[in-house]
Amino acid sequence: MNLINTLAVRLPLHAALATAVVAATLASPVAAQPQAHAPAPAESKAYRPGECGAFTVAMIPDTQNYMDFTRQKAEGFPLDAVELYYEQMRYIGDNARSNGGDIVFATHVGDVWQHYSEWMDPEHEARGFKWIPNPAGSSVARQPYPEVRDSEIPSATEGFRLIAGKLPFSVVPGNHDYDALWTHPDFPPQPGKDGVVGLRHVGGLTGFLSAFSADSEFFKDQPWYVSAHGNGTDSAQLFTAGECTFLHVGLQYDAPDSSLAWARRVVKQHPDMPTIVTIHKYLNRQGERAVGGSTDLSTLDRVDNNPQMVWDDFISQHDQIFLVLSGHISGQGYSVDYNDIGNQVHQMLADYQGRSRVGEMADPDGSYHRRPVTGDGWLRLLEFKLDGETPQLHVRTYSTYFDQYSSDIPEYASWYKRHEGQADMPDADFARRDDFVIELVDFRERFEGSVER
Repeated sequence: MNLINTLAVRLPLHAALATAVVAATLASPVAAQPQAHAPAPAESKAYRPGECGAFTVAMIPDTQNYMDFTRQKAEGFPLDAVELYYEQMRYIGDNARSNGGDIVFATHVGDVWQHYSEWMDPEHEARGFKWIPNPAGSSVARQPYPEVRDSEIPSATEGFRLIAGKLPFSVVPGNHDYDALWTHPDFPPQPGKDGVVGLRHVGGLTGFLSAFSADSEFFKDQPWYVSAHGNGTDSAQLFTAGECTFLHVGLQYDAPDSSLAWARRVVKQHPDMPTIVTIHKYLNRQGERAVGGSTDLSTLDRVDNNPQMVWDDFISQHDQIFLVLSGHISGQGYSVDYNDIGNQVHQMLADYQGRSRVGEMADPDGSYHRRPVTGDGWLRLLEFKLDGETPQLHVRTYSTYFDQYSSDIPEYASWYKRHEGQADMPDADFARRDDFVIELVDFRERFEGSVER
């Protein structure tokens, strides 16, 4: 990518919403893992203009606070936060195309659960990495928690059983879904300085694979689950809408070189097919790729790839990737970049884990000892209408708890913008970050030549 492609053409959310593109509506390599499923050639029809029909993709933002064992009534929390998660999954299942609804695919952006279960993962320890205790870090990583395996992972799988068999779906590992979060001794915590938590790395996905491996109850023998790397640490799915077929590629956090090599093979096995990528950490609230910070894995391990590297070495090189979805950073973000061919790639962040309105309603006297964050049941619903002269994507945000879209709640901005780093933003501008229309201006020209494979 040259400089004009990497910098000048990016349209961050505050600018992109005002353009014609968007119409507002108000040190050592990670050991390579074996490939569990070889990429399979697509046998479905690809994009056929006028034959897709209207359809919705459900984007499930970080659910870690719903699963957090400390955020349940048994631990003194004002409500059972996990019930908000179950409501979300019931909504998706009830509104799946197979049940007469419009949702044809669901993608979880990662951070399914909250805590870590090991001091350090055996793979990194065997490769010579060292760790030190980190009392300055988050409480979720100060010690291993058996409740991850006993409570949080079982709750997560119970939720996915509510949509299993009803529609294709994907789950990618976020940083909280790894077994261990460890601090490197060469980069210790420095209280009082910007690097207060030091430099940290995640490792181990045995817990994640116990729930979401390629051989799990959710994905084994599913015809739409077309490929996996590392037995499911990365995965690919096909989903259909009308006579149109789409490819989805899910990548692990700061995907290592082996993951990107696998993803390239999958894309090549499904040429010209409209493709969506989900990866946990990718975009920040300003619409920029989220590079740096205490858990930029590429800083410690040279084969890990931060979001800019993922863009440079994978996304920008494949013209069929038109949409990238991510979470990790509380709030919303959106931007458009142009790939190496010169076509648009729409990128969005949605993460509502820091929202506490429901917890505050359950604790009106404020007796709970900290802000009762859960996520308030908010989902991203991506409503596609690709059959018109200019294909469109309506991005909407819906709470299964309030049973309302964000645009229907007058107090929406006052509830949330301060805790999502947008305190000075006008309410109307904040509201538009969660309800806007993207005009996919190059979609027909780009994919109209797609043929049945």
